[in-house]
Amino acid sequence: MSALALAVVLSLVSAVAYAGGAILQERVAATTPDQRYAPLRRGAWWTAIALNGLGALLHVVALAYGPLSLVQPLGALTIVFALPMAAVLVRRRAGATAWRGALMATVGLAGLLSLTSSSDSQTLADAERVTLGLVTGGGVVALMVAAHAVHRHPVVRSVLLACGAGAAFGIASVFTKTVAVDWDRDVALIEQLPTLGAIAVLAAAGLLLSQASYRGAGLAAPLSTVTVVNPVVAAAVGLSLFGESFRHGATGTVLALGSGVVAACGLILLTTERIAREATVTVAEGRPVAQGCPSAARPESASDASDEADGGPGPCPAADALPAVPSQQPTVAHRRTRPRQPRRRERMVS
Repeated sequence: MSALALAVVLSLVSAVAYAGGAILQERVAATTPDQRYAPLRRGAWWTAIALNGLGALLHVVALAYGPLSLVQPLGALTIVFALPMAAVLVRRRAGATAWRGALMATVGLAGLLSLTSSSDSQTLADAERVTLGLVTGGGVVALMVAAHAVHRHPVVRSVLLACGAGAAFGIASVFTKTVAVDWDRDVALIEQLPTLGAIAVLAAAGLLLSQASYRGAGLAAPLSTVTVVNPVVAAAVGLSLFGESFRHGATGTVLALGSGVVAACGLILLTTERIAREATVTVAEGRPVAQGCPSAARPESASDASDEADGGPGPCPAADALPAVPSQQPTVAHRRTRPRQPRRRERMVS
């Protein structure tokens, strides 16, 4: 087997491993709504962690045998593999709209990554690493705060958390690249400890946020968001700090921007499809939703019914419900009367 064919096989197996891990994470989120970030007592969650680690390892090995322009776009197939795998393994079938959104996100991401050309091996200065770490940390915290603010809208909250997870994973990849370059340049390990610590923190944050993103939003929307945001953030850093550029000059730049728009439209389609599905179930059950309340659709999983445990929306009253009125039983006014005493017969005095 040639090196190129081996890189393709490794990339495809990596995508399947990532998809399996995402499916298990979504199932764990659905069955343990009270443990949003780290359900440590669930064996399925640890299996998902192992699958994600296997996918990352295979992806790195594939990069050793094949070019970045081939391996990175193949990694976007995680979304395409996850939907049929979920239908077979957990009986969760995706609708036509979800498929269209997933395919749009995959095609847009693959086009964007294939047009990005890598430059010579470069590293980041200490000041750049500190700035990048602080900006990433602030952005992730801001996304978490925004997700908490919109907790009454589970899909929007999950997408925001998935964006934070993708950003953390993307910057962790950037720092991993800098460590690899420093290792080739014989930089002392003790000098790389801060960067290695940042990688560990970002990877853990991305893992916990991705787990929380599956709560109440199904599989497709959070997985697609993480899969797209991760390489896009890494590519943005590469374009701005590593001197990378798009292929084919101005034409490639325009095509890359168009690919980014297609990927973004796919994510928007997935998000709106999930919201529309919840609204459809609500109307079908004849349960109107009051203004200011989230959609009261019947949850598809246990995770959808656990917003109240998260400090989220509790049961909302119907929009046309009337205030309770005390029962109005007819009352009869009774006159207070003195009890009748038997008449005393007067004795006749003779």
